Amino acid sequence: MGPYSCAMADPNGRDNDGLRKFNRGRVLGAVRAGRATNRAELRTATGLARSTITGLVGELLAERVLVEVPDAHDSDRRAGRPARRLRVAPRDDLVVAVDLGHSHCRVGVLDSSAQVIHDESAPMDTDSSADQALDHASAVIDRLLTAIGPERSRVVGGAIGLPAPVNPSTGTVGPGNVLPQWVDRHPAAELQRHLGFPVAIENDANLGALAEIAYGAARGLHDVIYVKASTGIGAGLVLGGQLYRGSTGRAGEIGHVPVDPTGPLCRCGNRGCLETVASVTQVLAMMQPPHDQPLTMARVAQLVDADDAGANRVLGDAGRTMGRVLADMVNNLNPEMLVVGGELSLAGAPLLAGVRESIERFAQPGIVRDLRICLGELGERAQLLGAAALALSLP
Repeated sequence: MGPYSCAMADPNGRDNDGLRKFNRGRVLGAVRAGRATNRAELRTATGLARSTITGLVGELLAERVLVEVPDAHDSDRRAGRPARRLRVAPRDDLVVAVDLGHSHCRVGVLDSSAQVIHDESAPMDTDSSADQALDHASAVIDRLLTAIGPERSRVVGGAIGLPAPVNPSTGTVGPGNVLPQWVDRHPAAELQRHLGFPVAIENDANLGALAEIAYGAARGLHDVIYVKASTGIGAGLVLGGQLYRGSTGRAGEIGHVPVDPTGPLCRCGNRGCLETVASVTQVLAMMQPPHDQPLTMARVAQLVDADDAGANRVLGDAGRTMGRVLADMVNNLNPEMLVVGGELSLAGAPLLAGVRESIERFAQPGIVRDLRICLGELGERAQLLGAAALALSLP
């Protein structure tokens, strides 16, 4: 099992084969994401024993899943054995990635370097009907696989992302008021039965974190907070090179941290949660009155580029509110980088400036000094690319 997948094996080692597959996936995932290039770095990235690393690396090299190549930075070494670096062997595999947001469905077929071969996106009210969303995703996957013809034999796995907590031990959607129609469903297993190849599932913010570490702004880093600010707001946490989900998959649910006790009622049942103040829905609602045409985030980004005072104020306020919540997380976790992604990040500078202002004010100075705060590099593709990284980590 890969280090990012849920409910495909038992990470607690209740059977030896499951534990071996789980650790094998951790090793492969660390090399693929650039967090480790040799056995010593793998021990640091995974926390596994030297003997375990030696055995798993030997197995992966024998199967040509990993290869060892000369270290390009070791060209001046004149004595002793030349240094070697571990790399994932070139593959011709394809994977299917599904990104289900609150209001959209994106499906893609990607290759082993996460290049999109075919993709399709459509508006979708994911919240109201799990059956409709999964049926739509299945139909799109069938169309895309038909389009690639004989190449579909190269598809080795898939992954699906959801804007809801996913229990890491069962792969089921957790209880609560976030996607209530999905509670206790096992979407990965349902798709797997339809498609006939392994499918994993993950929370969408976690997928964004995986993507930015594998392909984006946080490449090679071990301790990262990724914030997906869209219709909802959530954080993906990578600690010590591994996703941290919490015991029931609810780690990083910052969208439901109350920031205004007298604020609007949130779908979770509380008042004044972060997403009722700083989400895409709220930002567009606050900015709409002076504008005749319905606003979109693309239009808001244009207003920011034109230095519109109203856009800068609303987005700055949203960033400051978000940053106040994130400051506590930064104090507790001491990450190397904070990456702001999601649809709201299309607005760019004023949002990021607001986040940075609050973190500099409320987080510990020693932590802030070494913290990099940046926008994600992958934009709206982050969850699709994260799903591809997840699928590629499957055994």
